[in-house]
Amino acid sequence: MVFQSPRGTTDILPHDQPQWRSVEETARTVASQFGYEEITTPIFEDTALFARGIGSSTDILEKETYTFADRGGDSMTLRPEGTAPVCRAYLQHGMHNLPQPVRLFYLVPNFRYERPQSGRYRAFNQFGIEVFGEDDPYIDAEVIEVAWRYLEELGLKDLSLTINSIGDPSCRPSYVDQLKSYYQPHIAKICKDCSRRINSNPLRLLDCKNEPCQLLIENAPKSIEMLCGPCKDHWNSLIANLDEIGLQYEVGNRLVRGLDYYTRTVFEISPPDEGRMSVIVGGGRYDGLIEELGGNHTPGIGFGMGIERVIENIRRQNIPQNEHNQRIIMIAHIGSDAKLEAIKLSSQIRSKGGTSLVAPSRGLRSQLRYASHIKATEVVIIGDEEIQNGSFPVRNLGNSEQKNFSRSDILKMFGVSK
Repeated sequence: MVFQSPRGTTDILPHDQPQWRSVEETARTVASQFGYEEITTPIFEDTALFARGIGSSTDILEKETYTFADRGGDSMTLRPEGTAPVCRAYLQHGMHNLPQPVRLFYLVPNFRYERPQSGRYRAFNQFGIEVFGEDDPYIDAEVIEVAWRYLEELGLKDLSLTINSIGDPSCRPSYVDQLKSYYQPHIAKICKDCSRRINSNPLRLLDCKNEPCQLLIENAPKSIEMLCGPCKDHWNSLIANLDEIGLQYEVGNRLVRGLDYYTRTVFEISPPDEGRMSVIVGGGRYDGLIEELGGNHTPGIGFGMGIERVIENIRRQNIPQNEHNQRIIMIAHIGSDAKLEAIKLSSQIRSKGGTSLVAPSRGLRSQLRYASHIKATEVVIIGDEEIQNGSFPVRNLGNSEQKNFSRSDILKMFGVSK
């Protein structure tokens, strides 16, 4: 039996690693430019954290989590999203006692038992940011700008930003009541999931992708028209901040996001062609989440994006990769004494900070083919005569030029200053 990777997972092979490193390092660079610091949380958490954090009636918790009992009988869940664990860490490590706001970012693997499709995996990597301790709408605009600048830095074009406000506990209940009243006469027409959501999670009615529900969504009540005074002021200030930054946006009345913790601002960034991978970034404000997890009332906002989906969009738009021109020195050898000399020289080059490896023990022509395969930039050729003379041919594989150098010259040439 030949094993395959589990369904919904993918291997990141050596030839893909440079692009992955570039995408992740760009995330670190952009986040740092805005003053965000990196945090990493455990791959699994207490299941109750996600039940309280993202909501027990969400699709994620009901259908998509990898949950298991550990050997002590405690229920644990592989991290399905990044926000709740970061909130837990914010409280556990006393970051609420630091000067606020606290800006954090993360690059972590997440796990959801979803139907695998293009850009959507069961094991995926996420870039996310979270800001705690500030309810001013300028932070909302900043969070959106971080996501936008990051995607711009990667070269993605023709993106669209959609924003909405879903209110807060003061005004949302009346909106939810109106939404339920609107749907009630049509309950026989809506899908099975929406029949359940109308009582358990009414806002998700607006997020349904099933055909029978689409026409109803178009004429459904709009949350933005039922905001209370403070939420309306927050919304108007967000709009003003986005206009000042110069980010274009459209208002999406059906945009609610899929997690229970969102309040006020929600947003998404999408690629130009809807449908295939329709959202790259999703995020919003969650002013009640820290309190729900046992802390004091603390405003928060953030976003998450799947790195796999980002990379697929980069490839779909044929954006050229930044070439990583690493200098790789391969030491070819002919004879047993030459092999020992090759091992010694290769080690000396590495000790000077260079990149070097010894060729496999084959004929010289085969060794040179191997050098091309591993994208070596130069090959040092060692035989008995070269050892005796102390002079070694160095072949440049880019232009095929070959010159002789002493050991000390080779170490100077291929070493890297430390």
